[in-house]
Amino acid sequence: MMSNLYVDIHVLQNVPPSCINRDDTGSPKTAKYGGAVRARVSSQAWKHEMRSMFREMLNEEEVGIRTKKIPQMIARAVKEIDGSIGDEKADKLALNALGNAGIKTDKAGLSPVLIFFSAAQAKALARLAIDESKDKKEYQNALKAAPSVDMALFGRMVAADPSLNFDAAAQVAHAISTHAVHNEYDYFTAVDDLTQGEESGAGHLGTVEFNSATLYRYATVNVMELQRNLGAQTAEAVKCFAEAFIKAMPAGKQNTFANRTLPDFVYVTLRTDQPVNLVGAFEKPVSGVNGYLEVSEKKFREYAGAIYQKFACAPEKVWEFGEMDILQILEGVESAVREKLTESRGE
Repeated sequence: MMSNLYVDIHVLQNVPPSCINRDDTGSPKTAKYGGAVRARVSSQAWKHEMRSMFREMLNEEEVGIRTKKIPQMIARAVKEIDGSIGDEKADKLALNALGNAGIKTDKAGLSPVLIFFSAAQAKALARLAIDESKDKKEYQNALKAAPSVDMALFGRMVAADPSLNFDAAAQVAHAISTHAVHNEYDYFTAVDDLTQGEESGAGHLGTVEFNSATLYRYATVNVMELQRNLGAQTAEAVKCFAEAFIKAMPAGKQNTFANRTLPDFVYVTLRTDQPVNLVGAFEKPVSGVNGYLEVSEKKFREYAGAIYQKFACAPEKVWEFGEMDILQILEGVESAVREKLTESRGE
């Protein structure tokens, strides 16, 4: 029986002047790698946009909600199941359900921390509350069953009860530029539209920090871990993850820079050994008078070939731009994952 199956996604993407992911001072995030300062976009920023895209790609039952307002979510489910139940009783049943499940709430009826919930889990708790079940085991089982696609991919942590945790089946690396960067500043002024002719000066002055970069982005999915939580939906979920990772983009300062782009290079592999991040191709910063993309792609291919040869770890399958378009890549990945999972079950 196959124990390891991974889908690795490698992307090179040109991003024009922008500030898509800021630190606490408002500066574009950076990281030092290979002795040089690189542009950086955090994995959290990209995953947030991917989850937003999931809402367009999947139905409501398949997408989770991360919130402190869990009682309100269950109360809505109570009223959807039994329309005769009023607001006050629905709220009480929701709080009872959470109490039985071992999740505490404050005086405002909020969870003290954000918790990932699926619509199916909320409905399951609502049904138990309506049936006036007192079995705490049933409530906890309801919270462990039917995870949403994004919950299975990105995981769930419940510090108060580790048994409710889900291990993330996907990992997303922080994107970094393949070359060194130096942040720049845009000095701007805003004019008061009601300024009279004799008045001078701007109504507002300010600066915006930005940079531009060719980013290397990487993510991987542990297909077998994902299957343990999603079952027959696994291949579709992998395709969904790949599409969202490739197409989504953080939207920081989007109105200021209109910087949304799509990847220039996509390289997806199917592996049965371990995930392999190929960022080492850019440990030595790329330099190029005529742009970074072409030389970055060349460096990536050279490094991937060298690693595959040294460790005898060439992937089982590869899909990439040039030989096929994005739809063919996504369909090829979904089909290959489904075929491998069928083989692992001996069907």
